[in-house]
Amino acid sequence: MTNPEHFTGSSGTGSHETPGMDTRLQELVLDSQDIAGFLTDLAVVAADRLSTPGSTVHAGVTVIRRKRPKAVASSDAEARALDELQNGFGEGPCLTALRTKSPLLVPDLAGEHRWAPYMKVAQAQGVASILAVPLDLAGDAEAVLNLYSNRSHGFSAEDISTVESFARQAAGSLRLVLRITQLSEAKADLSTALQSRTIIDMAVGAVMAENRCSRETAFEILTKASSTRNIKLREVAAAVIASISGEKEIKTYFDA
Repeated sequence: MTNPEHFTGSSGTGSHETPGMDTRLQELVLDSQDIAGFLTDLAVVAADRLSTPGSTVHAGVTVIRRKRPKAVASSDAEARALDELQNGFGEGPCLTALRTKSPLLVPDLAGEHRWAPYMKVAQAQGVASILAVPLDLAGDAEAVLNLYSNRSHGFSAEDISTVESFARQAAGSLRLVLRITQLSEAKADLSTALQSRTIIDMAVGAVMAENRCSRETAFEILTKASSTRNIKLREVAAAVIASISGEKEIKTYFDA
């Protein structure tokens, strides 16, 4: 029986660093429109880097969402199917690597007896060896890069060092993508909140003028209408302004 092999990181001398990979990952960050796009490009680059004539490598990325694994990106349909298959079983080398936060190699599925149900089906799909390397996202999320080879012992010691280096670089780039995404979402949320506040303030002013009442009373009128009609306060406010101005779409200073 061949047990799955956990392996340690490279010596840190940089002897196995992938030439040009830093630049390639930087390009992926700049070119990708979102996290899913970045992860897909990442899987494609990893698969292409390790594939050789007669030895095809498929790559996928699985993340933990709401405590459940989800295949989010892949180099091809085969990789996604294999990731989803393992996630369906709820166990396997890639999920083990993700949960233990340690890289894991299964050099020969034929001699591996752990995760037996998944191993049997994966072999039937043409997989002979698997390499899984978690991406250290510093608590922002949990993700693992999954590599499948159609050859037993399909990953050499140099391949392993290359993937570890690649994973470190990719994790750093992905942390940047996550930060950018979070900032963009925060900006969008703030813009939406400011737009809503402006429209509501405009509607309050209109109600005050129409009913010759205080600001508090005007606001109560709007909130009561929102509750009675079971629609958002912003929509009530927009309807009030539209009824006065005749405009169907209310533009604010914060609109793009």
